[in-house]
Amino acid sequence: MKTRKEFLYALAVALSLVPGQTGARNSSSANLQAASSRRQDMKIKITIGGRILTARLADNATAQDFASILPLHVTMKDLFGREKYGDLPKALSKNGPTKKTYEVGEIAYWSPAQQLAVYYHHDGESIPSPGIIPIGRIDAGMEAFNVPGSVKVTIELAK
Repeated sequence: MKTRKEFLYALAVALSLVPGQTGARNSSSANLQAASSRRQDMKIKITIGGRILTARLADNATAQDFASILPLHVTMKDLFGREKYGDLPKALSKNGPTKKTYEVGEIAYWSPAQQLAVYYHHDGESIPSPGIIPIGRIDAGMEAFNVPGSVKVTIELAK
């Protein structure tokens, strides 16, 4: 009788570990939610002109690829008095959502030229095709980018 009880107990434990069973499904679901939450909460630190800004990365493949190349030191030039842009050391994934509009505070990837853009002023114009892929949003302090000419920027993962 003892052997049968041990067998049934072992069987019950084994079945609870099989994918698709209630315990395993709940554990797997919790792990996926935790991983997604970590990606959505990934923050970066941007140092520009003696100021430190923080930003939150988007939850997409392009933003994850961007995070993989940090820390990054880049000289950003001005374009149209609305954005600063700079060259990235490699092409990023194009698997993020594209759009042809932008918002002040947005950090985006311009895939045709492998460039990073930070939008500090809205001029009402749209972005030419193929559009931009949003990779993050700066929390506050956009005026640090609203200066004439080029700026040196350091971007790194926040601790």
